[in-house]
Amino acid sequence: MDATLHLAQDPDADALLGRSPLAALIGMLLDQQIPMEWAFKGPRTLADRLGTDDLDAHEIAAHDPEAFAALLSEKPAVHRYPGSMAKRVQQLCQYLVEHYDGDPEGIWRDAGSGAELLRRLEALPGFGKQKAQIFLALLGKQLGVRPTGWRTAAGAYGETGSYRSVADITGPESLTRVRAHKQEMKAAAKAAKTTGSR
Repeated sequence: MDATLHLAQDPDADALLGRSPLAALIGMLLDQQIPMEWAFKGPRTLADRLGTDDLDAHEIAAHDPEAFAALLSEKPAVHRYPGSMAKRVQQLCQYLVEHYDGDPEGIWRDAGSGAELLRRLEALPGFGKQKAQIFLALLGKQLGVRPTGWRTAAGAYGETGSYRSVADITGPESLTRVRAHKQEMKAAAKAAKTTGSR
């Protein structure tokens, strides 16, 4: 995997995301309840604190849980909830070690279809259907992983020319468009809630 991503809006962090499947997965895992750039900068911060230029699932899985939580909690914290996210990151890495010998690319390398790849992503700790579909769309749109039917499996996130998620961010302009889409969705959800409670 060697791609140019623009999710962290930080050259070093984005370079790691583009070459390390594990960094991309961890960034996706962290992408909740905090700004997207903060989430996708997390893997680079974590690598720096581990004293490495890459991330290794075996190493993270075997790390002392308290010490690992402390790494994520150092200022600036990797996430708003560093303790619980440290646990999730370790669970993800433990799953990768157990099912893919620590190789994240094993998730998609031999996936026979988009539907199969989606099932594999949904099975990852911390990945629900929406997160799995967004990551599948990111794999297809920006990382060249395109098993048969990947767009269909990714749902709306797989649509060409859409600006719905991190899968569609290729620079500052597309980031602005994705942000605008998310604001519209929040406003629509809020309006529906208000209407429904009358």
